[in-house]
Amino acid sequence: MNVGDIVAERSVHLTRESLVRYAGASGDFNPIHYRDDVAARVGLPGVLAHGMLTMGLAVQTIVPWLGDAGRILEYGVRFTRPVVVDPETGADVAVVAKVGAVDDESARIDLTVTCAEATVLGKAQVRIRL
Repeated sequence: MNVGDIVAERSVHLTRESLVRYAGASGDFNPIHYRDDVAARVGLPGVLAHGMLTMGLAVQTIVPWLGDAGRILEYGVRFTRPVVVDPETGADVAVVAKVGAVDDESARIDLTVTCAEATVLGKAQVRIRL
């Protein structure tokens, strides 16, 4: 494993149904995640994917490569832009996982997470046990 190596990548298509399912699983029924009128009323560009959904699908990208999610030691992100989920076309979130640093016992995996060519999670980093 070398700094700069891409270890995993994928694209996830989100739909309004994805948001409803996540709301049910998480208990987050904030109407900005499913009602256009509420999102518009509070000044949002549209219905937004849950931030934790975006964060979760991003880190899940590396789990098949790791072979064991228990090797994840730390994970953090900054929410930089919302993922707007169109009622007809949905939204595609792309994730690229690249080795950012390696030491004797762990490595830092940097995640680049984009939607509509905009970075939606900043400083998305996962520290893993080697």
